[in-house]
Amino acid sequence: MSTPAMQGTDSKAFDIAWVREQFPSLSLQYRRHGSAFLDGPAGTQVPKQVMDAVQYYFLGANANTYGAFLTSRRANEMIASSRAAMADFFNCDPNEVVFGQNMTTITFALSRAIGRELKTGDEIVVTTLDHDANVAPWRALEEKGVVIQQVDIREADCTLDINDLKRKITPKTKLVAVGYASNMVGTINPVAEITKLAHAAGSLMFVDAVHYAPHGLIDVKALDCDFLVCSPYKFFGPHMGTLYGKKEHLERLKPYKVRPATDISPECWETGTQIQELIAGIAAAVDYIAELGRRCDPTVKNRREALHAAYRATHGYETSLVTKLIEGLLAIPGVQIFGITDSKRFDERCSTLSFRLGDHHPTEIATFLGERGIFTWDGNFYALNLSERLGLEQKGGVLRVGLVHYNTAEEVDRLLSALEEFAR
Repeated sequence: MSTPAMQGTDSKAFDIAWVREQFPSLSLQYRRHGSAFLDGPAGTQVPKQVMDAVQYYFLGANANTYGAFLTSRRANEMIASSRAAMADFFNCDPNEVVFGQNMTTITFALSRAIGRELKTGDEIVVTTLDHDANVAPWRALEEKGVVIQQVDIREADCTLDINDLKRKITPKTKLVAVGYASNMVGTINPVAEITKLAHAAGSLMFVDAVHYAPHGLIDVKALDCDFLVCSPYKFFGPHMGTLYGKKEHLERLKPYKVRPATDISPECWETGTQIQELIAGIAAAVDYIAELGRRCDPTVKNRREALHAAYRATHGYETSLVTKLIEGLLAIPGVQIFGITDSKRFDERCSTLSFRLGDHHPTEIATFLGERGIFTWDGNFYALNLSERLGLEQKGGVLRVGLVHYNTAEEVDRLLSALEEFAR
C-alpha cells in the first residue's frame, strides 16, 4: 500500500530506473543476493560520470598546476571548472570555494586560523547533536583559554534545544558551530534562524552540511552563514571535503601554510598538492545531480536551477521511503526509533534513521543483515556526544539506515522482512 508521501511523489518526474542505471556498483551481488546499499551516511555510491571524470584526469590532465605545458593547463582548467560547479552547488562565488582532504581536516585548519584571533575567555558554542568533527576542532581551542558551551537536545525527539542555544549565545560568543542535519538521527536544524541569533550577538556562524548535502539544496546566500563545509563523497562524489567561506573572512584570516604557497584566497587555504583527480570527480558529482534535475524539469535554464529541480524531486521520493521504513519498524516488537517519527514533521528530518531492537547489540543486527546483502552501519558514527547523551554508548550505539535517492521501496521491504526474521 502506498503512503500519502508516495502518492504525492511525481513518478514521471523522478525516474528511479534511470537513476539506478547511473550507479554501476548497485549491481553488486553478494552470496546470490542483490546488494542493498543502505549505508549512504557513511558515503554514497558514485555514478559512472564521476568514475569517467577521474579516469579522464589521469589520461589527459595528470600534472601539477601552473606549469607551462598542456596537461598542467588542463589541470588548471579542471580545478577552475570544479570550483565553479561547487559555487553553483553552494550558491556562492567560485573564489569562496576551498577544496581540502575532508571535512574534519578542513575544520581543524579553519579552527586554528580562527583561534589566532581569540583570547582567553572568548566562547564558542557547539551542540550535542553534532558529529565530533564539528566539536573536537573547536574544543581544541580550549588549550588557549577559549570556553566551549555545548547546547543540549530535547531527548524525546532528538531535536536541538533552541532555548538552551539562546541562553548559551552571549556577547562573549565568537563562533557558533552547528550541523545542518544529524548524521545519526536525521534531525534537520533551523540553520537560518540560528545564524540570525549568532550574528545578532556579533558571532561567526559555521555550518557542517555534510549530512544534509545529499538530501536538500544548500543556499549559503539565503542562510547568510560565514562558513559551510560538506563532503562530496556524501553526495555521490569522491572522498574529499569542500568549504564555503565568505570572501571577507577567507581574505582576512591567516591560514597555516608553507612559505612558498600563494597568499591569494582561496588557494592559500588549500595546503599542499591537492588530490586533483578527485577534484575532477567533484565537478562530475555536481553535474550528475544537475542532469537528474534537467530530467525532472526540462525547463530549467542553468545548473543552479537544475540542482534545485533535482532536490525537489528527490526530497519527495526519499520522504516516501522513510515513511514506509518508519511504519514498518514501528510494527516490529521491541524496536525503539531515535528522532522524529511523526509524519507531519518529516520536513524537520532527512531520510536517515537510527534504532535499537530490544537488547540486541547493533553489530549483531548489522552482521545478520550484511550476510543477506543489506548494508547498514552500527555504532555511534562519531556522533559521540549524542550517543552518550542518549545513554547508548555503553550499549554499542544504534543501527543506522541511511536512505538516498537511488534506494527503492523494494529494498526497504527487504530490510523490514530481514529484521522481522531476526526478531523471531
